Amino acid sequence: MEGGGGGERGGGEEAARPRACACTGARSCLACQARRPTTTPTPPPKNANFVYCPTTGFAVGEKPSGFAGWAFPFPGVCLLDDFVTAEEERHMVTLMDQSPWKPSQSGRRKQDYGPKVNFKKQKLKAGCFTGLPSGSREIVERMQTFSVLKGFSPVEQCNLDYGPERGSAIDPHWDDSWLWGERLVTLNLLSATVLSMTCDSDDPLPLLFLQSEPTHGNARDGQRCALEEFRSPANPSLPFREVSVAISLPRRALLVLYGPARHRWKHAIHRDHITSRRVCATFRELSAEFGPGGKQEKVGGKLLETALTFQGRPV
Repeated sequence: MEGGGGGERGGGEEAARPRACACTGARSCLACQARRPTTTPTPPPKNANFVYCPTTGFAVGEKPSGFAGWAFPFPGVCLLDDFVTAEEERHMVTLMDQSPWKPSQSGRRKQDYGPKVNFKKQKLKAGCFTGLPSGSREIVERMQTFSVLKGFSPVEQCNLDYGPERGSAIDPHWDDSWLWGERLVTLNLLSATVLSMTCDSDDPLPLLFLQSEPTHGNARDGQRCALEEFRSPANPSLPFREVSVAISLPRRALLVLYGPARHRWKHAIHRDHITSRRVCATFRELSAEFGPGGKQEKVGGKLLETALTFQGRPV
Protein backbone atom coordinates (compact mmCIF):
# COMPACT_ATOMS: atom_id res chain seq x y z
CA MET A 1 0.00 0.00 0.00
CA GLU A 2 1.08 3.61 0.25
CA GLY A 3 4.60 3.80 1.55
CA GLY A 4 8.28 4.40 0.96
CA GLY A 5 11.00 3.08 -1.33
CA GLY A 6 11.99 -0.14 -3.07
CA GLY A 7 10.07 0.65 -6.28
CA GLU A 8 7.02 1.70 -4.24
CA ARG A 9 7.49 -1.45 -2.23
CA GLY A 10 7.17 0.21 1.18
CA GLY A 11 9.52 1.35 3.93
CA GLY A 12 13.03 2.64 4.39
CA GLU A 13 13.87 5.14 1.66
CA GLU A 14 17.21 6.86 1.90
CA ALA A 15 17.05 10.30 3.53
CA ALA A 16 16.10 12.85 0.90
CA ARG A 17 18.79 15.28 -0.26
CA PRO A 18 17.89 18.93 0.36
CA ARG A 19 16.17 20.00 -2.85
CA ALA A 20 12.79 21.16 -4.09
CA CYS A 21 11.40 17.63 -4.27
CA ALA A 22 12.43 13.98 -4.01
CA CYS A 23 11.07 12.71 -7.34
CA THR A 24 13.19 10.30 -9.39
CA GLY A 25 12.67 8.43 -12.64
CA ALA A 26 9.20 8.85 -14.15
CA ARG A 27 7.63 10.10 -10.91
CA SER A 28 6.70 13.75 -10.71
CA CYS A 29 5.19 16.48 -8.57
CA LEU A 30 4.21 20.04 -9.48
CA ALA A 31 7.60 21.40 -8.39
CA CYS A 32 9.66 19.16 -10.66
CA GLN A 33 7.19 19.52 -13.53
CA ALA A 34 7.79 23.28 -13.41
CA ARG A 35 11.50 22.57 -13.93
CA ARG A 36 10.87 19.79 -16.45
CA PRO A 37 7.97 20.94 -18.65
CA THR A 38 8.47 18.00 -21.00
CA THR A 39 7.78 15.45 -18.26
CA THR A 40 5.89 12.34 -19.38
CA PRO A 41 2.12 12.91 -19.17
CA THR A 42 -0.06 10.81 -16.88
CA PRO A 43 -1.33 7.67 -18.68
CA PRO A 44 -5.00 7.80 -19.69
CA PRO A 45 -7.50 5.95 -17.48
CA LYS A 46 -8.51 2.39 -18.20
CA ASN A 47 -11.39 1.73 -20.61
CA ALA A 48 -13.93 0.25 -18.19
CA ASN A 49 -14.51 2.04 -14.89
CA PHE A 50 -15.99 0.17 -11.93
CA VAL A 51 -16.69 1.25 -8.35
CA TYR A 52 -16.14 -1.03 -5.35
CA CYS A 53 -19.27 -1.71 -3.26
CA PRO A 54 -18.26 -2.41 0.38
CA THR A 55 -21.64 -3.95 1.22
CA THR A 56 -21.39 -6.72 -1.35
CA GLY A 57 -17.68 -7.03 -2.14
CA PHE A 58 -18.44 -6.53 -5.87
CA ALA A 59 -17.05 -4.00 -8.32
CA VAL A 60 -20.03 -2.39 -10.08
CA GLY A 61 -19.84 -0.60 -13.44
CA GLU A 62 -20.12 3.18 -13.48
CA LYS A 63 -23.09 4.49 -15.47
CA PRO A 64 -21.05 6.94 -17.61
CA SER A 65 -18.64 4.16 -18.61
CA GLY A 66 -21.28 2.11 -20.43
CA PHE A 67 -20.96 -0.75 -17.94
CA ALA A 68 -23.90 0.19 -15.73
CA GLY A 69 -25.48 -2.96 -14.32
CA TRP A 70 -22.39 -5.10 -14.89
CA ALA A 71 -20.34 -6.33 -11.94
CA PHE A 72 -17.71 -8.82 -10.85
CA PRO A 73 -16.48 -10.09 -7.45
CA PHE A 74 -13.60 -8.06 -6.02
CA PRO A 75 -12.26 -10.04 -3.04
CA GLY A 76 -9.54 -8.96 -0.63
CA VAL A 77 -10.89 -5.61 0.56
CA CYS A 78 -12.26 -4.66 3.97
CA LEU A 79 -13.28 -1.07 4.66
CA LEU A 80 -14.08 -0.03 8.24
CA ASP A 81 -15.80 3.34 8.54
CA ASP A 82 -15.17 5.72 11.46
CA PHE A 83 -12.30 3.62 12.78
CA VAL A 84 -11.14 6.61 14.82
CA THR A 85 -13.10 9.52 16.24
CA ALA A 86 -12.64 13.12 15.18
CA GLU A 87 -10.81 13.82 18.44
CA GLU A 88 -8.48 10.83 17.92
CA GLU A 89 -7.82 12.04 14.39
CA ARG A 90 -6.85 15.52 15.64
CA HIS A 91 -4.58 14.01 18.28
CA MET A 92 -2.84 11.67 15.82
CA VAL A 93 -2.16 14.39 13.26
CA THR A 94 -0.94 16.78 15.97
CA LEU A 95 1.57 14.16 17.13
CA MET A 96 2.68 13.53 13.55
CA ASP A 97 3.24 17.23 12.93
CA GLN A 98 5.53 17.43 15.96
CA SER A 99 8.07 15.27 14.06
CA PRO A 100 9.75 16.38 10.82
CA TRP A 101 8.24 15.40 7.48
CA LYS A 102 10.75 14.37 4.81
CA PRO A 103 10.19 15.00 1.09
CA SER A 104 9.08 11.87 -0.74
CA GLN A 105 8.32 11.18 -4.37
CA SER A 106 5.41 12.52 -6.42
CA GLY A 107 4.78 15.48 -4.13
CA ARG A 108 4.31 13.50 -0.93
CA ARG A 109 5.96 13.96 2.47
CA LYS A 110 6.67 11.03 4.78
CA GLN A 111 7.60 9.76 8.20
CA ASP A 112 8.82 6.16 8.37
CA TYR A 113 8.85 4.03 11.51
CA GLY A 114 10.51 0.83 10.37
CA PRO A 115 13.80 -0.80 9.37
CA LYS A 116 15.94 0.54 6.55
CA VAL A 117 15.35 -1.78 3.59
CA ASN A 118 16.92 -2.42 0.20
CA PHE A 119 14.19 -4.41 -1.51
CA LYS A 120 16.13 -5.07 -4.70
CA LYS A 121 19.00 -6.71 -2.79
CA GLN A 122 16.65 -8.07 -0.10
CA LYS A 123 18.68 -6.63 2.75
CA LEU A 124 17.63 -4.66 5.78
CA LYS A 125 19.22 -2.73 8.64
CA ALA A 126 17.34 -2.78 11.91
CA GLY A 127 19.83 -0.77 13.99
CA CYS A 128 18.11 2.60 13.53
CA PHE A 129 14.61 1.20 14.11
CA THR A 130 13.29 2.16 17.54
CA GLY A 131 9.69 0.99 17.24
CA LEU A 132 6.26 2.24 16.25
CA PRO A 133 5.22 5.66 17.57
CA SER A 134 3.67 5.83 21.03
CA GLY A 135 0.43 7.32 19.70
CA SER A 136 -0.35 4.18 17.69
CA ARG A 137 -0.56 1.66 20.54
CA GLU A 138 -4.31 1.99 21.06
CA ILE A 139 -4.98 1.99 17.29
CA VAL A 140 -3.05 -1.27 16.82
CA GLU A 141 -4.88 -2.88 19.75
CA ARG A 142 -8.21 -1.82 18.25
CA MET A 143 -7.30 -3.38 14.89
CA GLN A 144 -7.00 -6.80 16.48
CA THR A 145 -10.63 -6.75 17.65
CA PHE A 146 -11.74 -7.28 14.03
CA SER A 147 -11.60 -10.80 12.62
CA VAL A 148 -9.99 -9.65 9.36
CA LEU A 149 -7.04 -8.36 11.45
CA LYS A 150 -6.82 -11.19 13.95
CA GLY A 151 -3.17 -11.68 14.89
CA PHE A 152 -2.08 -8.56 13.00
CA SER A 153 1.20 -7.30 14.51
CA PRO A 154 2.71 -4.47 12.46
CA VAL A 155 6.47 -3.94 12.29
CA GLU A 156 6.29 -0.77 10.20
CA GLN A 157 4.22 2.39 10.16
CA CYS A 158 4.66 4.81 7.27
CA ASN A 159 2.89 8.17 7.53
CA LEU A 160 2.32 10.08 4.30
CA ASP A 161 1.19 13.68 3.85
CA TYR A 162 -0.58 14.60 0.58
CA GLY A 163 -1.34 18.16 -0.53
CA PRO A 164 -2.96 19.43 -3.75
CA GLU A 165 -0.52 22.37 -3.89
CA ARG A 166 2.34 19.87 -4.37
CA GLY A 167 0.49 17.66 -6.86
CA SER A 168 0.72 14.72 -4.46
CA ALA A 169 0.02 11.25 -5.85
CA ILE A 170 1.34 7.70 -5.80
CA ASP A 171 1.82 5.62 -8.96
CA PRO A 172 0.21 2.19 -9.52
CA HIS A 173 2.29 -0.38 -7.67
CA TRP A 174 2.33 -3.57 -5.64
CA ASP A 175 3.80 -3.53 -2.16
CA ASP A 176 6.80 -5.75 -1.48
CA SER A 177 6.09 -9.39 -0.59
CA TRP A 178 9.59 -10.44 0.55
CA LEU A 179 9.47 -8.56 3.87
CA TRP A 180 5.84 -7.49 4.14
CA GLY A 181 3.11 -10.01 4.81
CA GLU A 182 -0.43 -10.70 3.65
CA ARG A 183 -2.35 -7.73 5.06
CA LEU A 184 -1.75 -4.07 4.23
CA VAL A 185 -3.60 -1.64 6.48
CA THR A 186 -4.10 2.10 5.92
CA LEU A 187 -5.83 4.64 8.15
CA ASN A 188 -7.14 7.57 6.08
CA LEU A 189 -7.14 10.95 7.87
CA LEU A 190 -8.18 14.60 7.29
CA SER A 191 -9.93 14.12 3.92
CA ALA A 192 -11.60 11.52 1.74
CA THR A 193 -9.88 10.16 -1.35
CA VAL A 194 -10.05 7.31 -3.86
CA LEU A 195 -7.78 4.29 -4.17
CA SER A 196 -7.55 3.29 -7.84
CA MET A 197 -6.99 -0.41 -8.59
CA THR A 198 -5.64 -1.74 -11.91
CA CYS A 199 -4.32 -5.05 -13.22
CA ASP A 200 -1.86 -5.65 -16.07
CA SER A 201 -3.08 -9.12 -17.00
CA ASP A 202 -4.61 -10.00 -20.40
CA ASP A 203 -6.59 -12.83 -18.76
CA PRO A 204 -10.37 -12.54 -19.31
CA LEU A 205 -12.46 -11.02 -16.53
CA PRO A 206 -15.99 -12.48 -16.69
CA LEU A 207 -18.77 -9.97 -16.01
CA LEU A 208 -22.14 -10.60 -14.40
CA PHE A 209 -25.24 -8.52 -15.08
CA LEU A 210 -26.85 -7.16 -11.93
CA GLN A 211 -30.63 -7.22 -12.18
CA SER A 212 -31.11 -5.06 -9.08
CA GLU A 213 -28.49 -2.54 -7.99
CA PRO A 214 -26.96 -3.11 -4.55
CA THR A 215 -27.42 -0.67 -1.70
CA HIS A 216 -24.08 0.99 -1.11
CA GLY A 217 -22.73 1.04 2.43
CA ASN A 218 -19.87 -0.37 4.43
CA ALA A 219 -19.88 -3.84 5.94
CA ARG A 220 -18.11 -3.99 9.28
CA ASP A 221 -15.46 -6.58 10.03
CA GLY A 222 -15.33 -8.07 6.54
CA GLN A 223 -18.97 -9.17 6.53
CA ARG A 224 -20.55 -9.31 3.05
CA CYS A 225 -24.16 -9.18 1.91
CA ALA A 226 -24.98 -11.49 -0.96
CA LEU A 227 -26.28 -10.02 -4.20
CA GLU A 228 -29.56 -11.77 -4.77
CA GLU A 229 -30.16 -11.57 -8.49
CA PHE A 230 -27.82 -11.92 -11.42
CA ARG A 231 -28.56 -12.67 -14.99
CA SER A 232 -25.92 -13.12 -17.66
CA PRO A 233 -27.33 -12.42 -21.13
CA ALA A 234 -24.13 -13.06 -23.07
CA ASN A 235 -21.62 -13.69 -20.29
CA PRO A 236 -19.16 -11.13 -21.70
CA SER A 237 -15.63 -10.61 -20.45
CA LEU A 238 -12.90 -7.97 -20.60
CA PRO A 239 -9.13 -8.22 -20.28
CA PHE A 240 -8.16 -7.32 -16.71
CA ARG A 241 -5.85 -4.60 -18.06
CA GLU A 242 -8.83 -2.67 -19.49
CA VAL A 243 -10.55 -2.38 -16.11
CA SER A 244 -10.10 0.05 -13.22
CA VAL A 245 -11.80 -0.21 -9.83
CA ALA A 246 -12.27 2.86 -7.63
CA ILE A 247 -12.37 2.28 -3.87
CA SER A 248 -13.74 5.32 -2.03
CA LEU A 249 -11.86 5.97 1.20
CA PRO A 250 -13.88 8.06 3.64
CA ARG A 251 -12.20 10.29 6.18
CA ARG A 252 -11.19 8.36 9.34
CA ALA A 253 -11.78 4.98 7.66
CA LEU A 254 -9.45 1.98 7.88
CA LEU A 255 -8.72 -0.03 4.72
CA VAL A 256 -7.35 -3.59 4.68
CA LEU A 257 -6.03 -5.17 1.46
CA TYR A 258 -5.27 -8.89 1.27
CA GLY A 259 -5.52 -11.80 -1.17
CA PRO A 260 -6.12 -10.80 -4.83
CA ALA A 261 -6.47 -7.10 -4.00
CA ARG A 262 -3.04 -7.26 -2.38
CA HIS A 263 -1.17 -9.45 -4.85
CA ARG A 264 -2.90 -9.23 -8.25
CA TRP A 265 -4.20 -5.67 -8.45
CA LYS A 266 -1.96 -2.61 -8.32
CA HIS A 267 -3.13 0.36 -6.28
CA ALA A 268 -2.61 4.10 -6.73
CA ILE A 269 -3.77 7.53 -5.56
CA HIS A 270 -4.26 9.91 -8.50
CA ARG A 271 -3.49 13.61 -8.25
CA ASP A 272 -7.05 14.69 -9.02
CA HIS A 273 -8.31 12.72 -6.01
CA ILE A 274 -6.34 14.94 -3.61
CA THR A 275 -8.41 18.09 -3.08
CA SER A 276 -7.22 19.11 0.42
CA ARG A 277 -4.60 17.95 2.90
CA ARG A 278 -4.70 14.19 3.41
CA VAL A 279 -2.62 12.21 5.90
CA CYS A 280 -2.52 8.43 6.02
CA ALA A 281 -0.78 5.89 8.23
CA THR A 282 0.03 2.55 6.59
CA PHE A 283 0.85 -0.46 8.78
CA ARG A 284 2.62 -3.61 7.54
CA GLU A 285 3.13 -7.04 9.08
CA LEU A 286 5.97 -9.49 8.40
CA SER A 287 5.96 -12.12 5.66
CA ALA A 288 6.15 -15.83 6.44
CA GLU A 289 9.92 -15.78 5.81
CA PHE A 290 10.32 -13.58 8.89
CA GLY A 291 7.66 -15.33 10.96
CA PRO A 292 7.74 -18.45 13.19
CA GLY A 293 9.50 -21.27 11.34
CA GLY A 294 10.71 -18.97 8.55
CA LYS A 295 14.30 -18.65 7.32
CA GLN A 296 14.68 -15.30 9.04
CA GLU A 297 12.60 -15.99 12.12
CA LYS A 298 15.19 -14.48 14.49
CA VAL A 299 15.40 -11.24 12.51
CA GLY A 300 11.62 -11.02 12.39
CA GLY A 301 11.30 -11.68 16.10
CA LYS A 302 13.69 -8.86 16.89
CA LEU A 303 11.86 -6.47 14.56
CA LEU A 304 8.51 -7.32 16.13
CA GLU A 305 9.86 -6.97 19.65
CA THR A 306 11.24 -3.52 18.81
CA ALA A 307 8.10 -2.40 16.96
CA LEU A 308 5.77 -3.19 19.84
CA THR A 309 7.69 -1.11 22.37
CA PHE A 310 5.86 1.87 20.84
CA GLN A 311 8.82 4.11 21.62
CA GLY A 312 9.79 4.87 18.05
CA ARG A 313 11.14 7.92 16.29
CA PRO A 314 10.93 8.39 12.51
CA VAL A 315 14.00 7.09 10.69
